[in-house]
Amino acid sequence: MRRVSWLIAGAMLLSGRAGLAQTPPAIDCNWLTVDTTTKTATFQLIAGLTGLNGALNFNGFKDGGLTFTVPVSWNVVMDFTNHDGMLPHSAEVIDSVKPLPAQPVDPAFPRAQTVRLAEGLAPEQKDSFRFVANKAGSYLIFCGVPGHGLAGMWIRFKVSATDKRPTMSSTGAGGRGGAGR
Repeated sequence: MRRVSWLIAGAMLLSGRAGLAQTPPAIDCNWLTVDTTTKTATFQLIAGLTGLNGALNFNGFKDGGLTFTVPVSWNVVMDFTNHDGMLPHSAEVIDSVKPLPAQPVDPAFPRAQTVRLAEGLAPEQKDSFRFVANKAGSYLIFCGVPGHGLAGMWIRFKVSATDKRPTMSSTGAGGRGGAGR
């Protein structure tokens, strides 16, 4: 009986149902570089940083668990790296929609996407994209490889008319609260 209890506890930890496994990862301040003179925010966007969600995550967050905010009219540079050792990934900034798309859609801002959206970039490949965040609102940074975004590979991107400086914040435990929040 004791062995069964240990097996159940181990399975809960592996499946992410125990309390410790549910805590959101720490935000690394090195992911965001801010140049107030040129009004440029550079974000290190890392696909598959951890094994969370079968590596279907950005910077260790899934299901909108991380929010990257920039003031309106700022320049945004996203330096994308696919750290996942097995799967291809891509990224694009899309409108916050319900239901989530199953594949790539038009980006919310011109040029706000990596190359090969549907195909994805192979493990350890990199790309960089830049755009002007000229429309205040709530958006998603979304993996365009078919099925990945639906499986939780998206985080939030906010363009704020009131914030004065770019920020990153945890958006809770990254549960499936929906893309429209």
